[in-house]
Amino acid sequence: MRLPEPLIQLLGASLLLASATAWALPEDRNQPIRVQADTAELDDRQGVAVYRGDVVITQGTLKITGDTVTITQDDNGEVEIFTAVGKPAYYEQKPSVDEPIVKAYGLTIQYFADNERIVLLDQAKVVQEGNTFEGEKIVYDTQRQIVNAGRASDAEITTPKPRVDMVIQPRSRDAEPPAEQTP
Repeated sequence: MRLPEPLIQLLGASLLLASATAWALPEDRNQPIRVQADTAELDDRQGVAVYRGDVVITQGTLKITGDTVTITQDDNGEVEIFTAVGKPAYYEQKPSVDEPIVKAYGLTIQYFADNERIVLLDQAKVVQEGNTFEGEKIVYDTQRQIVNAGRASDAEITTPKPRVDMVIQPRSRDAEPPAEQTP
């Protein structure tokens, strides 16, 4: 039995994503990857898969959404760059079992699989434990959980934001009972 061409493309695109385990944390890497989109296009020769139309990618606690998502592979079939474009594109993942979900937004989100780094461009924002980081460009190192925010000098920005805007919540401290007063 011969499978229809669109089904073959979708299966090929799914296999392409299966090699994208580098962008999931160890707990998520063993989970199945699910891709939902209106259309999918796979170019094996170029190593590029393009998904369009309310794209949702999930794997364990990882979730990425965008209007268009492009995944590029290197010559060995490993994912190099994952790019989501939306209004805004969205990323979320739980860093570990005991930590809350990290949420990230940007009109463009690029994930570099080799060094597990996310670059958010234009209307960029990262939210973690009530802390927010906003700017034209945010680079988020998912392994070390380090955020760098600033100007996007090499990209066209629809909403210029010359300054970084951060809100950092105070760390909670164990409440000490008030000292007793003597009459």
